[in-house]
Amino acid sequence: MSVRVTILCDNSVGPISGTLGEHGFAALVEPEGGEPVLFDTGQGFTLLHNARRMGKDLTRVGKVVLSHGHFDHTGGLLPLLTECGGKAVYAHEGIFAPRHRVKDTGECYPIGIPHERAVLEAAGALFDLSGSYREIAPGIALTGEVPRVTPFESGDRGLYCDCSGQEHDTTPDDQSLVIETEKGLVILLGCCHAGLINTLEHVAYVTGRRDIYAVIGGSHLGFCSREQFDRTVEVLRGMVMRKLALSHCTGFAASARLSREMPKEFQAAMVGYTLEI
Repeated sequence: MSVRVTILCDNSVGPISGTLGEHGFAALVEPEGGEPVLFDTGQGFTLLHNARRMGKDLTRVGKVVLSHGHFDHTGGLLPLLTECGGKAVYAHEGIFAPRHRVKDTGECYPIGIPHERAVLEAAGALFDLSGSYREIAPGIALTGEVPRVTPFESGDRGLYCDCSGQEHDTTPDDQSLVIETEKGLVILLGCCHAGLINTLEHVAYVTGRRDIYAVIGGSHLGFCSREQFDRTVEVLRGMVMRKLALSHCTGFAASARLSREMPKEFQAAMVGYTLEI
């Protein structure tokens, strides 16, 4: 299958004039001869604007995937539905769970989906919720819930189910998108809270394939421990992939190191980044 993947929302902006950045992520998947799929929606401030600047008609999108239930990936869903009509929305059953970040200072603020399910459904969202691996279009699948099996991927320790700081949020709803192409798999990440290596190993298990052409999106390596980052880089260097195009929650420091460690594979994937394969 031939496909084009274009980043519509990200923290950083590429060379396309007039596009805007925000802390969030969204990517448009355009399979040749098939219906476009939108992966995540950003916070909601830049999705529609950037799509117009890049000549992307989001009314043609029939399916939206939400990688997990954080505001910076789901906030753009209501504006999208309002302007572009109803959509089928694919996500995990836990997408609407309460989510909070608790800082070292004790400050707490909500980071979950900013709109209630009833509001989104009234605007045209048709939710299809599952934690299982499943194909949502020809050659395009969702990983489903990713098992946490690596001993070193402990994730972001500042996420909680409420403001008490007693129950850590492991973000079990975290999912990624897998696209089958003639050159190998293209894997789209939202934040990859399950861990980059956990995710890649799960993809290998459910697909029976290890021929990765590209990994694109947020890796959350900017929020993990030094040990997790070191071990992740070690494992990545032993994998075979053509492109490691990371952005969003990867962070500048982590991106700089990956650029040094994997100069042939690493790319900064900002707003406007496009992969055609």
